[in-house]
Amino acid sequence: MTYREQLKALSNELLTLQKPILVLDAIKWPYQHKVDFLAHHGTRLPDVSAQYYQSLKLNFDAAATQAALRDLQQRIRNALGAHDPLGEILQQTAEQYQLVVDMLQQRGKPGFMAKSQQLYGSARDHLRGDRKTLVELSERLTHIFSLPAAQHLNTAYPKSIDAPQAVNQLRSRLQPYFPDGAIKVALSDGIVSDASAGGDTLKVNSQAHFSTLDIQVLEVHEGWVHLGTTLNGRSQPWATWLSVGSPRITAIQEGLAVLIETLTFSSYPNRARRISDRVVAIDMAERGADFIEVFRYFTEKGLSESDAYTVAQRTFRGGDVRGGACFTKDLSYVRGFIETVNFIKSAILSDVPQILPFLFAGKVTLDDIPVLYQYHKEGIIEAPTFLPPMFRDLNGLYVWFGFASGLSLVDINSVQQHFQEMFAELSPT
Repeated sequence: MTYREQLKALSNELLTLQKPILVLDAIKWPYQHKVDFLAHHGTRLPDVSAQYYQSLKLNFDAAATQAALRDLQQRIRNALGAHDPLGEILQQTAEQYQLVVDMLQQRGKPGFMAKSQQLYGSARDHLRGDRKTLVELSERLTHIFSLPAAQHLNTAYPKSIDAPQAVNQLRSRLQPYFPDGAIKVALSDGIVSDASAGGDTLKVNSQAHFSTLDIQVLEVHEGWVHLGTTLNGRSQPWATWLSVGSPRITAIQEGLAVLIETLTFSSYPNRARRISDRVVAIDMAERGADFIEVFRYFTEKGLSESDAYTVAQRTFRGGDVRGGACFTKDLSYVRGFIETVNFIKSAILSDVPQILPFLFAGKVTLDDIPVLYQYHKEGIIEAPTFLPPMFRDLNGLYVWFGFASGLSLVDINSVQQHFQEMFAELSPT
């Protein structure tokens, strides 16, 4: 069997093993919990305990799956070599799924957060190559996106589009990007967020309402990035694991999606604030706050009770609503955005912009990109088919991030102090 055939066979084995490991399904809460919590005005903890999670049976045998993943990891080393670059990525992915199984066995218990932190990190982690922590950066972003002018900008876009209308609009908007029925858009009752991409389907929460900007965000975030990278991964002839997302790729997937929102001018201040709020919520929960404390903190910061509940729910799903255990996945948006921006700037300054389209080659991490590009030149990794326009023609991206790198030399505090004298008499809205 050739190297390529071995790589594909081992990769396909991993696809089979990971298929029933559905993290969000294993920690989901029923919508009725939100109704009950808000009916009591946030005075009673949601009825979610370790016993509740035990009633949500896993779709796989944990012990057997762990053993199979360990065996596969060893066979990857034996077949491809301990230091084969693609084999190392495949081994790391198998190891990640072992940690996921460990985490899901700890649902509702303190051990859940420890495993979540191993997989997704902590709010007190430092950004790659920087002294700032995630929560320090997020607190600054929350301040910026909570200024009066930011709130004024949001009022022009009411959430007047219901879920069936959103489905129709998204189908129409995504058809030019994904021709020939490559993806589906459908209503769903089983997701926490307003919309979520899984496989080749964009699911829209049947209870949600959307603004025109929300539709733009979903088109590029869930469509161009999440669905696009899935389909590009499925087109890989040998490295078939690139079609599925283990936790190791979550930060770059979400960060890249937020970046595309920004580059297409689809995002808006409330959306950006929600992303940074999630990091603050996780930091509170990691330090012992319970569900009600997190909920009240955000209502006092101006969020509606419904939005504050959603932030708290995303934070505590899988953990303990009494405090002491939370789910840290939502750190990925801020971490991934900053690290992806820094990666793109560094690739341009290092004169290797040609590697940037491989951010979309499948479900990848930043460390994977140089490896995948090298193997692309050997004919093993396919270039991505579905690419946002700014990554298909790199001219504009190069100039945008080239200017951004040059402007980083400017002392923004001194500049702001200079212009504040001009702005002093202006109304904030």
